[in-house]
Amino acid sequence: MAAITAAMVGELRAKTDAPMMECKKALTEADGDMVKAEEILRVKLGSKASKAASRITAEGVVAAHIAGGVGALVEINCETDFVSKNDDFLKFSKDIAQLVADKNPADVAVLSALPLDGKTVDEIRAALIGKIGENLSIRRFQRFETPAKLVSYLHGTRIGVMVEYDGADEQVGKDVAMHIAAMKPVALSSEQVPAELIEKERSVATLKAQESGKPADIAAKMVEGSVQKYLKEVSLFNQAFVKNDKQTVEQMLKAANTSVKAFTMFVVGEGIEKKQDDFAAEVAAQVAAAKNA
Repeated sequence: MAAITAAMVGELRAKTDAPMMECKKALTEADGDMVKAEEILRVKLGSKASKAASRITAEGVVAAHIAGGVGALVEINCETDFVSKNDDFLKFSKDIAQLVADKNPADVAVLSALPLDGKTVDEIRAALIGKIGENLSIRRFQRFETPAKLVSYLHGTRIGVMVEYDGADEQVGKDVAMHIAAMKPVALSSEQVPAELIEKERSVATLKAQESGKPADIAAKMVEGSVQKYLKEVSLFNQAFVKNDKQTVEQMLKAANTSVKAFTMFVVGEGIEKKQDDFAAEVAAQVAAAKNA
């Protein structure tokens, strides 16, 4: 049996970025053969990634990258808030944002197959899963390429906004991005609000109107009034500007001779059903298991 030295463990860790103990175990199993140990780690880390793949990833970060009229906003997910602060995870997220901007992948599957630091994106993701011990996933991204201007705003790492705009004052673009993060519009104008969202709001308003017992013509006006109010609340141009609620965003932009062409906002975990842990039930189950042991 070959002696496994700290230098050997350090060398294998530098090559694979795997945890120290995993490196030592692999070297022991390989009887000191560095190449064989590296292969063992690939198998083990890949297995660990496969086991983690079914676990829900509703935490994570939003990362942004802008350079030369090209920008990208990405959401990268993990299982816990603790891992979302991990330096390796944060670096991976920033690298992915830049890669999306540089390579313009069609979707997440294409992005996952792109080369990054001598490996594919998915190989790096799998290695990170093995190192960190949590499932990680690239959920979504949006890329901009424009002759206009781009600005991004990150509220911590959980809310990210990118805005495409024309205007001389960069601060106005930043203010709009911050406003979007705070007020969460779903479209630029009421005409661009998705039809399914309008129908959902109309359905709710109709039920409320029916419960009111008002005559049909009045109920119909109530429904329409509710829908119009909703459209103003969720369309960027119609919202009251957060830094001056005496004017709408559209009025503020007009005064600043600025136009907003498009925006994207990602909120980490939005729409993902999180696992709700029942601590009391978990303790009860453990007590029952101890009694039956």
